[in-house]
Amino acid sequence: MNRGEVLTNQFTNVSSAGILRRSPTSTQRATSSARSLVFRPDPLWDESVGEQRMTRAFNHVPVLESEVLAAFRTVAPGIIIDATLGGAGHASALLAMRDDIAVLGIDRDPIARHAATERLAPFGNRARVVAGTFSKLVEFLRSESQWIAGREVVGVFADLGVSSPQLDDEARGFSFRADAPLDMRMDGTTGITAAEYIASVELDELRTLLREHGEDKFAHAIAKSILARQPKTTSELVTAVEVAVPMAARRRGNVATRAFQALRVAINEEVRELDEVLNGAVEVLAVGGVLAVISYHSGEDRVTKEFLKYQATGGCTCPVILGCVCGAVATMTVRRGGAIVASAEELTRNPRSRSARMRVGVKVLS
Repeated sequence: MNRGEVLTNQFTNVSSAGILRRSPTSTQRATSSARSLVFRPDPLWDESVGEQRMTRAFNHVPVLESEVLAAFRTVAPGIIIDATLGGAGHASALLAMRDDIAVLGIDRDPIARHAATERLAPFGNRARVVAGTFSKLVEFLRSESQWIAGREVVGVFADLGVSSPQLDDEARGFSFRADAPLDMRMDGTTGITAAEYIASVELDELRTLLREHGEDKFAHAIAKSILARQPKTTSELVTAVEVAVPMAARRRGNVATRAFQALRVAINEEVRELDEVLNGAVEVLAVGGVLAVISYHSGEDRVTKEFLKYQATGGCTCPVILGCVCGAVATMTVRRGGAIVASAEELTRNPRSRSARMRVGVKVLS
């Protein structure tokens, strides 16, 4: 059974509290975008270099910090899971805001975990940092049960995408701003690189991936160019995209931006990860608990929006004029109808926040 079949068959998520139904749209989108990748240790990863990078400043400015604090300000005492811990900017702010909450932070990036551990040290046992992907959220609750000590999970937070320190670390290959090996792995110790993904992907799959990330008109030409050139570095990938897109049709900014984003999402399986963490959050949250997700591109935001809509309606599609007759039961309410975006002041202070969109839901049924 391939990964797509597994995702499709996992349409329901059964817990002791009952059946939590997945949003079909988010699952289908995860199935169409995720690629079955073989993860393995990378013999080319230099652990000593990784340790040296850990010592560098991980100065990531938290996006929508005041809005995140507002979302969790009134939750009951308990545990907030920061599913994308990064440098712990949001986590440290949450801990400073409330002395009756603790934070379980999850991150696959060893450099980020090192920085987060140092930043959270002043909070002592109120902070716990674990290594892994956020799709394992439910498993971490079991493995960390002794630290959790029976406390309720009152919040789940996810800040999707790549942090500024990851973008600025040239050697990791996330950005086109400097020439580097085409890597893009969140965890440099495991998985295949972007260059390896390109070497194995079929034209149809790559074209679909690019189209799903906004390259509608030139997706086919870009995919053909990338596969023909087989780029091994970031600059080679930029060139492969540039030759496929006429100058007159290029958008503001680097023409390869969406291709970089699409490849990063694919090799890190970010759509599948998002689908898993959303459903896991509904399972583990206590009634009244808050789920907040910050997205940075339309695909992620659409998955989150449709998931929250599904949870808020119970999947009901009955005509409004007739009322619900299908027996659907809502598990969440959407705290705000539209996405929360950065203020003008934050945009001036942190231009990278311009694409951030936060959506918030509150669990109402166990």
